[in-house]
Amino acid sequence: GRRRGVARAGRAATDHRLPMEFHAEHRFHASPEQVAALLADPAFHGRLSLPDVGTPEVLGHEDDGASATLRLRYEFTGGLDPVARRLLGRRRLAWIQVLQVDRRVGRGRLEFSAEAAPKRLHGHATFSLDPDDGGARRRLEGELVVSVPGLGRGAEARIVPGLLRRLDLEAEALEAALDT
Repeated sequence: GRRRGVARAGRAATDHRLPMEFHAEHRFHASPEQVAALLADPAFHGRLSLPDVGTPEVLGHEDDGASATLRLRYEFTGGLDPVARRLLGRRRLAWIQVLQVDRRVGRGRLEFSAEAAPKRLHGHATFSLDPDDGGARRRLEGELVVSVPGLGRGAEARIVPGLLRRLDLEAEALEAALDT
């Protein structure tokens, strides 16, 4: 099928203290409301298979029909470079992700942070779900911060492509689930 996701990463500026920005856009054949409902569904995330990441653990889910919040715990299962391994020591790389979806306005927010050191590795993104030629378009804009002196910018540059790839794969899984 045609590629539905386009993503790229870039620096906000040359100042190393600014976060690494990322952007993604995905198109779906279903309505924004259908996409929002599936994004907020813990069962969808429980079936989601992403590279180098275990199946997420649902830590919390609230849904009042108009808005939903989903709290997930992910664990990295892939190989880590020696610098990351040194920083983590014996701990596993895991992060908490909070997804908020407001169905009334077709908007949402994604926040994530390392479980063991949330101040060292964290980020967020906002997204919109807009009507697009009989379907929906998700536009996502975010920032990633690795607050480790001397290593942060390089680590961000290595992390963002994997994050964008997982967003593309999530979009493919959303599209496939919308077909069922």
